[in-house]
Amino acid sequence: MAEPDVATRTRSSVITARAAATFDPEGRSVAAARAFVRDTLQGWGCSDVVDDAVVLTSELVTNAVIHAGTAADVRCLRTEQGVRVEVADRYPEREVPVQATGHSIGNLDSEHGRGLLLCAALASRWGVEYTPSYKQVWFQLDMPERPVGTRSAGPLLPTALLPTADDRVRVAVVQVDESATVEGWNEDAQALFGYTAEQTVGKPLSDFAAWPHTPGTSMGIVEALRLSRWEGSYGIRNADGRVIPVYASHLRVRDTQGEPSTVCLLVRDYERAVIQTPPRQAAKEANGENRTADPFEVFIGSPAPDDLDGLLQRTVERSRDMLEGDAAFLLLATDDETELEVRATTGLPSARQRFARVPVEAGAGRYGSARLPAVHDDLAALPGAVPLLTGTGMRSVVTVPLKVEGRLTGSLGVAAEAPGRYSNEQALRLQFAADRIALAVESARLGELERLRRGSLSFLVEASDLLAGTLDHNQTLALMSQMTVPTLATWCAVYTIADTSSEPELSFVLHEDEERIDGLKALLSRISPPEPVPTPGARLWTAPADAAHQSALRSSMRELTTGSSAAGSGVGPSLATAAAVGGETVVLPLVARNRVIGMLTLGKPSDDHFRQEILELAEDLSRRAALALDNARLYSERTAISQSLQRSLLPPELPVIPGVEVEVIYRAAGEGNEVGGDFYDLFPIKDGVYGFAIGDVCGTGPEAAAVTGLARHALRLLAREGLGGPAVLERLNAAILDEGARSRFLTLLYGELRPQEDGSALLNVVCAGHPLPLRLRQDGSVDPAAEPQTLLGVMDDLDLYEQTVTLDPGDVLLCVTDGVTERREGTRMLGDDGLAEVLATCTGLTAGAVAARILRAVERFAAAPASDDMAILALRVPEPQA
Repeated sequence: MAEPDVATRTRSSVITARAAATFDPEGRSVAAARAFVRDTLQGWGCSDVVDDAVVLTSELVTNAVIHAGTAADVRCLRTEQGVRVEVADRYPEREVPVQATGHSIGNLDSEHGRGLLLCAALASRWGVEYTPSYKQVWFQLDMPERPVGTRSAGPLLPTALLPTADDRVRVAVVQVDESATVEGWNEDAQALFGYTAEQTVGKPLSDFAAWPHTPGTSMGIVEALRLSRWEGSYGIRNADGRVIPVYASHLRVRDTQGEPSTVCLLVRDYERAVIQTPPRQAAKEANGENRTADPFEVFIGSPAPDDLDGLLQRTVERSRDMLEGDAAFLLLATDDETELEVRATTGLPSARQRFARVPVEAGAGRYGSARLPAVHDDLAALPGAVPLLTGTGMRSVVTVPLKVEGRLTGSLGVAAEAPGRYSNEQALRLQFAADRIALAVESARLGELERLRRGSLSFLVEASDLLAGTLDHNQTLALMSQMTVPTLATWCAVYTIADTSSEPELSFVLHEDEERIDGLKALLSRISPPEPVPTPGARLWTAPADAAHQSALRSSMRELTTGSSAAGSGVGPSLATAAAVGGETVVLPLVARNRVIGMLTLGKPSDDHFRQEILELAEDLSRRAALALDNARLYSERTAISQSLQRSLLPPELPVIPGVEVEVIYRAAGEGNEVGGDFYDLFPIKDGVYGFAIGDVCGTGPEAAAVTGLARHALRLLAREGLGGPAVLERLNAAILDEGARSRFLTLLYGELRPQEDGSALLNVVCAGHPLPLRLRQDGSVDPAAEPQTLLGVMDDLDLYEQTVTLDPGDVLLCVTDGVTERREGTRMLGDDGLAEVLATCTGLTAGAVAARILRAVERFAAAPASDDMAILALRVPEPQA
């Protein structure tokens, strides 16, 4: 593939890493390309853009290997700004859809250009390039800028793979006194910012700092320097007047005389990992007594908005410490602001409450104080005012709303076990802190939703590909479960419904802990399955949790009654199952072709809850899984019917012929076919007379098999009417021609076999256009046993005759179809002569051994699987026993 200039394509960006692979034009290459891109980008530490890159690669490689029908060249380039992925095919004549063709990429109803539409939606930049030998679509995904306080971790990399720094890392050390005047300025500070120590010492640090003032607060650099500890980003104006973004860590110290000062460590913003520290608990200084951290310090230097869980958890911990509470909690509002979802708690059973939802203002158990600050002196006097605290032993609580531009985004609360702990002043103090953190929380929440949405899209793309890759019913059930556990749920159960009159049947159970699967399956088998309701969406199902809790209670009572331990009495699995199943359980209907074909059940461990975004993703997956499951069911049913009908075309069993050995080998071409255009038969006509036939209908597959059935059954019927071989074939010829447009020509070898008293066998044979039967004598000679005549199904008038062949003891008659003689390897063909050479080596072998040797020779003649049906019939008259 001719490549354009790399520097031109990347717009002069410096390429720091690259990887490339080529994928063959076949369906499984799409999944292989996705895996290649995912592994490459994750190895480079570009996890922020992996999901988008996988989705776009899937679309573009599909266009290349499926639609264009050529190999796909995939190349990943790592640049300073992000990553670039290029997908090229070898079909430059295939143009990109444009408006003139009627398939604009902007037309959402079009079946063309979907990959380019995704590029336009997800990529920072994208384009198409042509050369005489290839067409290339590329897209660029820029890495997101890290806001103040971002904390991230990458994989452990070998030294050779670590990024190369432009220069040595410089850490500016600046020391300022109590009045924020510069006292010290090291050489790295001079190298970074261009000022010498003489130019800075004695001047306020604010003369050089570009401090990002927070709207609505008076927090400035002087206030920040007076805090005991502060980390974050701001700017320093260098000697040229440009602002250099820096990441700083400020630590307040005192000298031996007790004079305080602040040491500032500053690095370039993108080198923040050098001095960045992990989240810290709220500081308490010991000066004779503990004091609570200043409210300003509660949120300055908190984890960055893209670390939502860390930000929320740190917020509740700092809030609790700030008001000296026993517990704290933070809830986020849903998009419609009708419910609040528990996202972080401290001092409460958070594992049981996480992602639980409570209404804001309507009905029983409402969260009545969500929109305004509220203080409850004693929850015992107003039960249910704060549903999250019911049954926790908390008596007093202060709650404040989180608002962004007047819109409710959440609620923050601090609680204590004693009544009357909080006042309006403390509520205002907490509200002030909530106002400072609300925007960061909302930004992080939106970022999390966006990442989840893009990750969901990638997940569904791969799930659809896996589900479409199999038509096996059991494998589809297993894939459904493996895709949900542990990604969406802790455990999963799939119920299937055979038809409208059948009850749901438990078909598959999976738990993330394999040791829990048997206990979970036993528990679900004892309870009634969920109702097959076709209403879309997830609905709660309490039966598993109720049954698990009852089982745990019985186990505990048994232990108390018998005095034996759980391990010794066998109740351990029940208790373990109760903990594994005791959380929230939801049921999603599996609806395909307007019929409920089953239910997908997802569960969480004890008292855990699903978040709404996960349930929406599970609903999308259930729709795809339902269609895949129904397709597998239909395929299994049709395959079973097809195989049953095909088996009816084969002889039920071969008769035992006194004095003659018989062996038949049959192979039908095509996946799932048991019968094709080749056929055989061996049947008694009357006492001492047996008919045998081997034929080949034009073509393969079901159409040829239909003529096969006509020929085999007609032969038996006509032969038993007492007709000779030529008359049988002439009437069969007329029956084939009567089929009209469905008729197919047929080559047929038909004969009648009569064992003789002297140990030989007499055969009357008619060969109608079929490969000639070969006779192997005891001396190793091979010769044709009949002459060729006109095939059947072509003309009305046939002039057929039969020939008589005698098989002496030790002789073999070999009859084959052209799938044997026309076996090819390139330009070579086995042919009649090659078959005769193989048969000549079979002297003294039984009929079964002769047929097996012929088959082995045919299979070894070419490496590729046989493309034609094949039948082998061997008749041998054994030598008399000594």
